[in-house]
Amino acid sequence: MPNSTQLAEYIGFLAAAITGVTLIPQALQIWKTGNFLCISIFVYFLFTAGAATWLLYGILIYKWPLILSNSMSLILAGSILILKIKSISKS
Repeated sequence: MPNSTQLAEYIGFLAAAITGVTLIPQALQIWKTGNFLCISIFVYFLFTAGAATWLLYGILIYKWPLILSNSMSLILAGSILILKIKSISKS
């Protein structure tokens, strides 16, 4: 039976895995269709900024679940944000 610290770490990795994959369907849909109409630039800006901040926090406290999940979230949300900005500038 894991101790409470190990259990917390396991839960953190589970949360990281779930959080890390949440943006994959949205990103794939956008990359395939090129349709950005339903994407809010403000929401993705805030989400990207939040992921970057959580990533920095995870790095500062050396917590791999935070580092992994927010690295993935930052890459996915950041790429969606950049594509959204590019789609606006083309209009």
